[in-house]
Amino acid sequence: MALEVAVKAAVGAPDTLGDCPFSQRVLLTLEEKKVEYKLHLINVSDKPQWFLEVNPEGKVPVVKFDDKWVPDSDVIVGILEEKYPEPPLVTPPEFASVGSKIFSSFINFLKSKDPNDGTEAALVEELKALDEHLKAHGPFVAGEKVTAVDLSLAPKLYHLEVALGHFKKWSIPESLTHVHNYTKLLFSRESFEKTKPPKKDYLIAGWAPKVNA
Repeated sequence: MALEVAVKAAVGAPDTLGDCPFSQRVLLTLEEKKVEYKLHLINVSDKPQWFLEVNPEGKVPVVKFDDKWVPDSDVIVGILEEKYPEPPLVTPPEFASVGSKIFSSFINFLKSKDPNDGTEAALVEELKALDEHLKAHGPFVAGEKVTAVDLSLAPKLYHLEVALGHFKKWSIPESLTHVHNYTKLLFSRESFEKTKPPKKDYLIAGWAPKVNA
């Protein structure tokens, strides 16, 4: 039986998959594990009553396991691994936190109005650390096979690429060849093509309020 999954709908297009990287992480995991699922697209600025009844906090993503709606992508991915162990996507513990500060560094830089506040340098440092790691262990974080940490990083790196390209005309330094190779590998996966926002405009519309705040 198909799992029920509620994720963010696109800003201004409630019938279209939205731009939430945590929702995409869950969908990527389902796709990689070939688990059948039924999608509920949630307009986060006008949440349906049924959704708030089963999920009073109103957060996405949520997945229904055994009649209970479970929030939090970390928790959801853990349950999916337990219930659907094939193919295994567990990241070795020593690699589980690789790249974990990239997303917050990206947001700080994206929202920054002062070019000299160090947010760009902080993001470059995080990306350099990822590049070094991939040079030693790649092409993926844990070697030859995709694992959970890659499926968490892929949507975040996509947001970074699209949002910084649009709002700051910025791109990942060319010298970080391992990161560039990594994003190419991730973004070209069938699972990624199927679960990313269908238009970059949706992602840009999602970030605009934060950039203009």
